[in-house]
Amino acid sequence: MYEIIADLHTHTLVSNHAFNTITEMAAKAKAMGYRAIAVTDHGCAMPDSPHRWYFYNLRRLPDVLEGIPVLKGIEANVLDLAGGLDLEQEKLAGLDWVIASIHGDCLPGSLTEDEATGLWLKIAENPAVDMIGHSEQMQHRYDYDAVTRAFAKRNKVVELNGNSAVVRPGGSGNMRQLALACKKNGCRIALNTDAHSIYHLEAGVAPLQNLLREIHFPEELVINTSGERLREELKRHGKKVVERIGGLL
Repeated sequence: MYEIIADLHTHTLVSNHAFNTITEMAAKAKAMGYRAIAVTDHGCAMPDSPHRWYFYNLRRLPDVLEGIPVLKGIEANVLDLAGGLDLEQEKLAGLDWVIASIHGDCLPGSLTEDEATGLWLKIAENPAVDMIGHSEQMQHRYDYDAVTRAFAKRNKVVELNGNSAVVRPGGSGNMRQLALACKKNGCRIALNTDAHSIYHLEAGVAPLQNLLREIHFPEELVINTSGERLREELKRHGKKVVERIGGLL
């Protein structure tokens, strides 16, 4: 169960702390038997992020690279408690997959639970956002029940992030509670590596799959476990790319 067919959160060397090109990441995903991959480099507010022009030009690449559909996206940074993001709304709307995440370089310090809850409720209202990135962080704990109900209502996918245990230690209990809240409220999720290299991509998401087995999470709520589920999710989000690649998923 929970075998993924697409990784929806990966980085390339245009995020300067990652190590492979977009074609190398695509080729590795194809070799792993995936049906798609999303390339979601960091938004412009991160210190080593690409220039905003990168995201404009990214859309000019073919939909299929190295024999696999590549969703051209961004991991946008949350900048403030109002849920502001670091790329213009109309530019976000033109991308295939938009993640909203909190990073300390862009939103320093810890948040109270009320602050974090309010922030994510505002993000839930943003039509350009498709997925919520690694939100189990200890310093940004929020009301999982209230917010996942809002995410479910607004078609926001909640990510369980395979990289969190390494770069954001101490959040495993939060991740379990977040997954349980998603299960309770029918909120769809995705299992992703947050890979910064082909080797990280290959490592997969086994700990996350084990967590879902332990809590008997409904597989139909995991959007990247079948081509049909991913295709339907892209349709829910009004992604034009699905008209071009849907038959390949």
